[in-house]
Amino acid sequence: MTRRTKPNSYRRGMEITTTELGLAARVQNLTKTYGAGENEVRALDGVSIGIRRGEFTAIMGPSGSGKSTLMHIMAGLDAASTGQVWLGDTDVTRLGDTELTVLRRRRVGFIFQSFNLVPTLDVIGNILLPFALDGRRPSALEQARIDRLIDTLGLTDRLSHRPHELSGGQQQRVAIARALASGPDLVFADEPTGNLDSRTGREVLQLLSEASTMHGQSIAMVTHDPIAASFADRVLFLGDGRLVADKPRQSAEAISAYMLRAEDAAVLS
Repeated sequence: MTRRTKPNSYRRGMEITTTELGLAARVQNLTKTYGAGENEVRALDGVSIGIRRGEFTAIMGPSGSGKSTLMHIMAGLDAASTGQVWLGDTDVTRLGDTELTVLRRRRVGFIFQSFNLVPTLDVIGNILLPFALDGRRPSALEQARIDRLIDTLGLTDRLSHRPHELSGGQQQRVAIARALASGPDLVFADEPTGNLDSRTGREVLQLLSEASTMHGQSIAMVTHDPIAASFADRVLFLGDGRLVADKPRQSAEAISAYMLRAEDAAVLS
C-alpha cells in the first residue's frame, strides 16, 4: 500500500509559509503605537499585507498615514507593537538584534531618499559595502552582476569618485547598485526619486522596474508621487494607519484622482 505524503502546509498544522503564498515579505495584524494613555498615537492599526515575489509594489498615502512606518517595520528597521512580520519564511519578530542584522544584510537591499552613501568611500567601495560588512568578497556570479549594474547605471567612469564629486542622480545610481549588488530577495526604496529631477527620477524608476521584471527581485517603494507609483505593478494605499485600497497597475492620473477622492472623504468625515 502506497503511503501518501501530506502537503508541507498540512504537516505544519495548516500553517502556510510566506514562500508558499508567493510572497517575499508579509505582515499580519500589524500595530504600531507611540506614547501611552492620552498621548498614545496609533501609526499602524491592524495592517495585514504581503509583498509579492518578483513584483514592484508602491505604498502610498498622505503624511501620517503610516507608510514609512510600515516599510521600516517590514524591513526590520523598527519593531512592531503587536503582530507578526516575515521576511521570506523568517519571522523577524522572534529574532535578536544580531540575527536581524545578518538577515537584513544578506537578504534585503535599501534605497533611501538621502542616498546614505559613505562619504569616505569611493563609488566601488560603496557598492561593495554589503560584502565588506558581511566579511566576504563577491562570488563570480555576484561580481558579474555588479559589473552589469555598473555598466547599466553608467558608473564605469566614476568608480574612483567619492560621493561629494557626484551629482544627485549619480549618487542615487550608486545607492541602487549597492542595493542590488548582492541580489537580495527584497529591496525597500523610501522616496527614491524625492531629491532627483524628473528625467533622472524616471531613469531610476525604470531601473527598479527592470530589477523586478528581468531579475525577479521584489521591490517595495514608499512614495507620495503618483508618477513614481505608476511604474509599479501594484499600488497599496494607506490611510490613518490602515490599508484602504489595493490596486493593480494604475496610471498617474488614476492614482492622483483616487488620492484626491480619499482626501476629500477624509475632510468630510
